Amino acid sequence: MYDQHRSTDGTSLQRDPSYSSGAMLGKTAERSGNDRIRQLLKHFGLRTSLIRLKVIDALLSADEDHRRLGVRGVHGHLLELGIPLSFLSVREVLKRLCSEGVVVLNADKSYSLHPDASATLAQQDAAPQAADLDS
Repeated sequence: MYDQHRSTDGTSLQRDPSYSSGAMLGKTAERSGNDRIRQLLKHFGLRTSLIRLKVIDALLSADEDHRRLGVRGVHGHLLELGIPLSFLSVREVLKRLCSEGVVVLNADKSYSLHPDASATLAQQDAAPQAADLDS
């Protein structure tokens, strides 16, 4: 049977040190942020995709910094993070998120989260805090 972890030339494969438990701690924080976005997409009836997660995450981080991003800004932000998505893909995702009411195209051609989407995220953030108060 084929084993993707076994070398085909008879030599043994070395484990990648980036998969150590210490390196994965940063992934946990990213995953919890992605869970918020996954729930947001589910709330709006959209399937989760990597590009949607990253585009919304870029808009959220820009909002935290009190900045507004257009298509080029979102695309540039993703490239800085080492996420090689085409400009057209980013534009199409933003257009789809606008049509579904997750994102708003502002008058200055920048994008931001729709107030309903922001409220949904705020409710998600408040729900775990309320659970902590109950216990």
